[in-house]
Amino acid sequence: MIRFMAMVTLGVPATIWYATRIAWAVYRKADNAACVCAEVPRTWARLLLRVAGVSIEVEAADNIDPTAPQVVVANHSSWFDPLVLAGFCPGPYVFVAKKEVARVPFFGMALRACGHIYIDRSDRDLAVESLEVARERLEDDGPSIIMFPEGTRSATGELQRFKKGTFVLAIQAGAEVVPAALIGARDVMKKNDLLVHPGVIRLRFGTPIPVDSYDFEQRDELADRAWLSLRDLLSAATPT
Repeated sequence: MIRFMAMVTLGVPATIWYATRIAWAVYRKADNAACVCAEVPRTWARLLLRVAGVSIEVEAADNIDPTAPQVVVANHSSWFDPLVLAGFCPGPYVFVAKKEVARVPFFGMALRACGHIYIDRSDRDLAVESLEVARERLEDDGPSIIMFPEGTRSATGELQRFKKGTFVLAIQAGAEVVPAALIGARDVMKKNDLLVHPGVIRLRFGTPIPVDSYDFEQRDELADRAWLSLRDLLSAATPT
């Protein structure tokens, strides 16, 4: 509980400060706005991880190609998962986050200002619109799109079945799918728990999956292949 309170005590003013920096740069259309949107979230995420007493080990980062559009699909069992990816995913990236994040004061505003995308899974039409925006970002700018295809955090840590929208997006954009295994995040903080335990989280990137041979009708096959790949990355975890 002490570390959680430390994160709140230091994290709230830090979030306000960094979000204000982003908003000001974007509002002024500053020449360095893109750099601010790229670097400030990394600094913010790494700060919170340090406060929590969490260190990060990144494996196979060269599977991320910062010059090409890719869809990064990660397992989700802890509130710390997006922090790790925000702080340590190589190259430019954009999150597709659930709509509730948009309501977080300052934080939600900053994410939107930097082009991150919110999705309303309860409204199919709005969800399709959000994925269309993500497709345009992949085709126009080429950042990695980071998604949690399970849709919500796993309470047990077991990898849940994937929702298909992520893979429709990858097929339509012609973007490789890169599995990303977050190992140890649930040991740091479980779902519906306020206890934060210091520890190590490993971020392990898998071999990119080309989508050239898949069409819309094969989206389930692509989702299953990505699920198996991510499951194998998670099961290959070895003690540090």
